[in-house]
Amino acid sequence: MAEEAVKTNTAEPRKLSKRALKQERMKNLSAGERRYLMRLAVKEKVWKVFRFVILFGLGFVIMYPLIYMISCAFREKADMSDPTVMWIPRHYTFDVITETLDAMDYWETLGTTLLLNIGCSLFQVISCSVTGYGFARFKFRGKKLLFGIVIMMILVPHQVISLPLYTQFRYFGIKGLFSLNLIDTKLTMYLPAMTANGIRAGLMILIFRQFFKGMPRELEDAAYIDGCGPFMTFVRVMVPNAASAFLTVFLFSVVWYWNDYYVSSTFFTNTKTIAIMLSNLENELKATLFDDPTVQISPREQIVWKEAGCLLSIAPVLLMYVFLQKHFTEGIERSGLVG
Repeated sequence: MAEEAVKTNTAEPRKLSKRALKQERMKNLSAGERRYLMRLAVKEKVWKVFRFVILFGLGFVIMYPLIYMISCAFREKADMSDPTVMWIPRHYTFDVITETLDAMDYWETLGTTLLLNIGCSLFQVISCSVTGYGFARFKFRGKKLLFGIVIMMILVPHQVISLPLYTQFRYFGIKGLFSLNLIDTKLTMYLPAMTANGIRAGLMILIFRQFFKGMPRELEDAAYIDGCGPFMTFVRVMVPNAASAFLTVFLFSVVWYWNDYYVSSTFFTNTKTIAIMLSNLENELKATLFDDPTVQISPREQIVWKEAGCLLSIAPVLLMYVFLQKHFTEGIERSGLVG
């Protein structure tokens, strides 16, 4: 009996649930402290509801265009005139997507656009990275003036210099020796990218400058001690450590070249890109589907084809972002453009 009593006394106390422990603590508090804790609990619950409503509303506003594209791209034209059809189509069909693919000559246009985008983006990443590294690490005469010009490249819209650029490419060469017409050739896009003057090149130079300025100089000092010059230091040391910045700039460049209409329509007359074909979709539909460029299509009926064209135009970019989202956001954070 004595042994059983000892075992009973030495047994561990019964564990209470979280709710019971909370009730025990509340009993030991004063009335004022209880009211204060109740107010905190109410505020926390209200804040959760308020935060959900705000985030849900913002998410809906941001996703609304994409949801509307998907809804319209897979419905028949008659559903656009049916007042009972809001989001869910009454008649599902893939004919609108097929007709839009044919009107935009999608696969050939996609190949041309990818060739331009990837080529220009690669050239722009290389030229802007070298330029940004020079601004970040070297001291030379006129550095502040040249960097001011880079800032002006960000502020001044491309429309201001489009006419001089057109004249330059139309009569490209040396006066009195030779002259070439580069209009409607891919060189009108490749040459500016090679010289760090492509679309939004000023912002990309700034991203690289901010990123390289944040890297420790000990990396370069170690490379110089090992016998590397400035160029080899950049290639062997700085580039591998700036992979996220390179990927960020590459994605920025791809998206901006993909969405560009103004620059490409200025220099191209026969070359087709996704943005140009999307802007001319109405005329292409008349020529492809109806064989009559003068036929009148109801604006309400045009919506299904235009929304299908928008969905097809953004699909490759969305797919690319899905796979590269992590690296993209990491590069933005490390580039010094946020925070």
